[in-house]
Amino acid sequence: MLSEIVTAFRRGDVIPYLGPGVTGLPGEAAPPSLPEILVQQLVAGATVPHKIRNNLTAASQYIENFKHRKTLTCLMAKAFAVECEPSAFHKWLATQEQLPLIVHAWYDDLVVKSMAARSDWGLVQGVTQSEHFGDWVNWFRADLSAVPTKEFIRDGSGAKAPAEAPDETLKWRTLVYEPLGAVTPASNFIVSDSDYVEVLTEIDIQTPIPDSVQTIRKGRNFLFLGCRFTNQLERSFARQIMKRSSDTHWALIEGELTRNEEKFLREQNIQRIDAKLADFAAELAQSNLAAVAA
Repeated sequence: MLSEIVTAFRRGDVIPYLGPGVTGLPGEAAPPSLPEILVQQLVAGATVPHKIRNNLTAASQYIENFKHRKTLTCLMAKAFAVECEPSAFHKWLATQEQLPLIVHAWYDDLVVKSMAARSDWGLVQGVTQSEHFGDWVNWFRADLSAVPTKEFIRDGSGAKAPAEAPDETLKWRTLVYEPLGAVTPASNFIVSDSDYVEVLTEIDIQTPIPDSVQTIRKGRNFLFLGCRFTNQLERSFARQIMKRSSDTHWALIEGELTRNEEKFLREQNIQRIDAKLADFAAELAQSNLAAVAA
């Protein structure tokens, strides 16, 4: 499969979909790279009932309800305020200017840091309705300044419909899409139960997914790295973001799969690669460099 992936990569037909595991590539200095680690950092800063202390979305909801949303945002920002250099893979991925879209489905800033040397890219992040009512995403330039969005259109019920992508974003060579938000540049996080409910209520009809993402994904292959599909949230986001793309995808998942994962991979025609993430990332980069040299 590596040869097939490398060929598609060189054509710009691959969309890397980076999960929490990729965040851990820099090693011990990395920000939280598992939901289980993140929730322990959150509950260390706020009292949460014992029965939900290991559930990231439920613990986040409790903090939001009883300590205020600002407390949750501050705790999340603190958890990811880590001085950490992007991994070699992050830096290599940022040099792949032929890639039109990178999906980063976690809360750290390593992808943004790795893209800093380029000026031909931009960022679109999911935002919460509790803090940005009526908006599903915010747009940012390569210098992390905000891009003003067009006026929203109201439907017959008076509700806001999502605005089209600002014109200047259509000129970006690479779009980084962070559907869950991230710490940089504005500490936007989709993390609590209510955050997810708001998004998932609309995601079947694609409302929260930027129109640029929907256009770019057509006919392209997704490569899932650092992702697991053990719970419904993970599967729902992946399923909806990859909707109407090509009919062939790949996922690197080391070790034993759950029954739900096996079913999801089969339904979505995702070919599974059983390997260590660090080894595969290094081999992918090396194989691409060899292909360029040839």
